[in-house]
Amino acid sequence: MAKKGQHVMPALGGGWAVRRTGAVRASKTFPTQDAAIAYARDKAQSERADLYIHRADGTIQGRNSYGEDSLR
Repeated sequence: MAKKGQHVMPALGGGWAVRRTGAVRASKTFPTQDAAIAYARDKAQSERADLYIHRADGTIQGRNSYGEDSLR
């Protein structure tokens, strides 16, 4: 089973998008990366999922885990 996660990544039309792992479309877009991270962090915490933060070139800049394994 794939691990749940929220991704903050560059949006196609500019700005930053928050997308669930495996989703085709973004759940929400933001003008700044910081705003997208704040929204995605809240979602990841409430879903006990991982948060992946991507750079403008698409590579992963950082990751935080809010799932079961983060409690140990």
